[in-house]
Amino acid sequence: MREALFFELLDAERVKCDLCPHHCILKNGQTGICGVRKNIDGALYSLNYGQVSAVSMDPIEKKPLFHFHPGEEILSIGSWGCNMACPFCQNWEISHAIPHVRDFSPAQFVSLTRAHHSFGIAYTYSEPIVWFEYVLDCARSAMKDGLDNVLVTNGFIEEQPFKLLIQYFSAMNIDVKSFDPEYYRKVLGGQRDIVMKNVEAAHKAGVHVEITTLVVPGDNDSEEEIDGISGWLSSIDRSIPLHLSRYYPNYKYDRPATDVDLLEKLWHVAKAHLDYVYIGNVPGMHEDTICPNCGQIVIKRMGYDVKIVGLDEEGSCTNCHHPIAVRKVI
Repeated sequence: MREALFFELLDAERVKCDLCPHHCILKNGQTGICGVRKNIDGALYSLNYGQVSAVSMDPIEKKPLFHFHPGEEILSIGSWGCNMACPFCQNWEISHAIPHVRDFSPAQFVSLTRAHHSFGIAYTYSEPIVWFEYVLDCARSAMKDGLDNVLVTNGFIEEQPFKLLIQYFSAMNIDVKSFDPEYYRKVLGGQRDIVMKNVEAAHKAGVHVEITTLVVPGDNDSEEEIDGISGWLSSIDRSIPLHLSRYYPNYKYDRPATDVDLLEKLWHVAKAHLDYVYIGNVPGMHEDTICPNCGQIVIKRMGYDVKIVGLDEEGSCTNCHHPIAVRKVI
């Protein structure tokens, strides 16, 4: 446990958390929507500081990040807690419950990363934004040690803490769950415009950004939704990769998995706006990175089997020399 950053004392009993747009006002003993930030005797504390619920060496493509260190593995860690309420959550066991945890200091985790010969640390699995103080301390230590930091997040965080965080991160995968602000508010417990603003801020700061949209039947699976998301992304940079991931029944949703033919149709909708669009959770379907200029496959994938087949040392297509938006190719 550690005293939290970004909170204000309202009176003798109440504090207001300013980490995310919920701005929870908490009396003594109360915990925020995220489940991990608590008012204890007039100060806000992070309950999950240093608590690790999951640690694994994962392919970077699992985050998913297809254009950052392709084909490599990264040490991945998660804690518990989340500040949104997606009814189809794929990691609900650790996002909305208290799992078994182990304690690690930031220095211990940097040492563990080096011991596993990983190029960096990915903060993932649960929502790392509500693990803010530990992620910040760990990312600072990792960056000082020459490691890359990767954030896999819902992007639902206030401007000032996000500005503080992003200076230590090389890459992010940010969920854009819908283009409908009412759906974000009523179903997911978030705010679309905040997430969109943070995508733009990360890209502007020079962070490598990829986007994931989990395509949920009956919720966000219309052509209008995907056209809206991809059109907006192209207004920032048409080379931002978009991952359209197949939903499977989980948590509170028992709807059938997303139809593969529909994913194919939505892929074409997004491809009209963006250079790099991928289908997730369907092995063998639109996984390759293709040069947007000549159409040559430059990175071939089958699940997590990744082969760089058409990139030169500068990250350009070997056929037409068009620059491909890939960072840190080894």
